[in-house]
Amino acid sequence: MTISPAIETVGLTKHFGDVAAVQDVSLTIERGEIFGFLGPNGAGKSTTIRCLLDLIRPTAGECRIAGLDSRRDAVEIRRHLGFLPADLALYPSLTGRETLEFLANLRGGVDWAWVDTLARRFDADLGRKVGELSSGNRQKVGLIQAFMNRPEVVILDEPITGLDPLVQLEFHSLMREHVAEGHTVFLSSHTLSEVERVADRVGFIRRGHLIAVERMDELKDKALRRVTLEFASPVPAAAFEGVEGVHTVSAEGDTITAQYEGSMAPLLKVATAHDVLSLSSASVDLDEIFLEFYRDEVSDAEAGDAPDPARASSPAKAR
Repeated sequence: MTISPAIETVGLTKHFGDVAAVQDVSLTIERGEIFGFLGPNGAGKSTTIRCLLDLIRPTAGECRIAGLDSRRDAVEIRRHLGFLPADLALYPSLTGRETLEFLANLRGGVDWAWVDTLARRFDADLGRKVGELSSGNRQKVGLIQAFMNRPEVVILDEPITGLDPLVQLEFHSLMREHVAEGHTVFLSSHTLSEVERVADRVGFIRRGHLIAVERMDELKDKALRRVTLEFASPVPAAAFEGVEGVHTVSAEGDTITAQYEGSMAPLLKVATAHDVLSLSSASVDLDEIFLEFYRDEVSDAEAGDAPDPARASSPAKAR
């Protein structure tokens, strides 16, 4: 018997008037994996999630969770789902436990021994009214409700907001345990470092377009490297432009710094045509890979410009 994917979208598209918030996103997330969904604010992450949950209706395309149609089977899907929204809103006059009891009754009941275990792990005070809690402590209540029914699929939108580092570590451990049981976590974030720690695969969304889906281990393997070359006399940066695998080059005095991927041989062939005094190489931080995917957004932010509609219709090249 074929087991359906945990989450699947086919040609998912959502327009708000003339604005394409999500455009032709096709994505398959298997059971038993943590999938990171990365993109800057406004990239289309939350819109994709709202379509998956049938909170808004897509303009075109299909969404399925655990093999069930997001629109036709929306009620049944809730039996298999845990969800933490980015804009978590709770009843301020209820205590944390009363909040969980209310949500548990909507689900038809939960294992309270498991809820108490989650509360201890997150050091959550469920006796105080939600309105009296800090944002981090409210987030703990949100995380508990997302996992309290041991769902097949958990969808988390910016889940570490307000959490201190120790609670973040406990949360990461919980996610790994959850997928080890064959369940799935969909982790939406704009923070690469968070996703890097736990995700098996990662999808990059940019201005509504899914521009790449990578295994995290392969993404690390194909990370750019940075080489610094010192020459006996100045060498122009232009000498390395267009060299296979070389991405960016800068020159300062007698030193050339270049970022490259793949074999260093083409770069060295050009370098050794000059008098090389020293060479050093190191891996580029994954944050810089993230910036490579979103170079246009960074340029717009630095220039204070609005997004260019012409660029928005043309996805960035994925390595």
